[in-house]
Amino acid sequence: MSGHSKWATTKHKKAVIDAKRGKLFAKLIKNIEVAARTGGPDPEGNPTLFDAIQKAKKQSVPNKNIDSAVKRGGGLEGGGVDYETIMYEGYGPNGVAVLIECLTDNRNRAASDVRVAMTRNGGSMADPGSVSYLFNRKGVVIVPKGELSEDDVLGAVLEAGAEEVNDLGESFEVLSEATDLVAVRTALQEAGIDYDSAEANFVPTMQVELDEEGARKIFKLIDALEDSDDVQNVFANFDVSDEVMEKVDA
Repeated sequence: MSGHSKWATTKHKKAVIDAKRGKLFAKLIKNIEVAARTGGPDPEGNPTLFDAIQKAKKQSVPNKNIDSAVKRGGGLEGGGVDYETIMYEGYGPNGVAVLIECLTDNRNRAASDVRVAMTRNGGSMADPGSVSYLFNRKGVVIVPKGELSEDDVLGAVLEAGAEEVNDLGESFEVLSEATDLVAVRTALQEAGIDYDSAEANFVPTMQVELDEEGARKIFKLIDALEDSDDVQNVFANFDVSDEVMEKVDA
């Protein structure tokens, strides 16, 4: 998913405006709360929680917010909310397939937010199953480059079940089966290699190549979707060349 991953990485790099930062923090905190509720509040025995905390720390979420979220989710202090995960499917401009993962305590609000963002930005909703077959659930670990070569990363993760390492410019993306995610992440830790995030994501099996206009339209749609507090992740099957990315960034 090179175009999309590259775009996501660039997006995080840019000085994030406070409002956006607040939204990102809220989503990372929600992730932690849900992981703690599902698998217990001990990150050592709950790899999903471990990874959710790691990602939040990498994005500079304050430790006290992280601790509170773990306690709320684990039932150790009051105020926790019962979120449910809902997947919506649709098509964006240029026939790009879009999967929208929501974590919400209000199903009607989430559905309405997603529908409005889609219709206002050239997208359309699709029936369940009509888009999801174009994606596979994969373990995705993002490793900042620093002094590392692709061979360094590959050498560390190959025996742990990694399938491929992609060069995203300033970082590497390590793909594996979702079930091998913890093994791959652990192999990196044991090799002393730092990573930014490790999570199970939906990775497209085929991609739609976009020109500058198409890229701008899909980025606008994804931004509108991610603006909803209920939308946790957006996955899409587009690819954008470095040349087009540069024009969009400019």
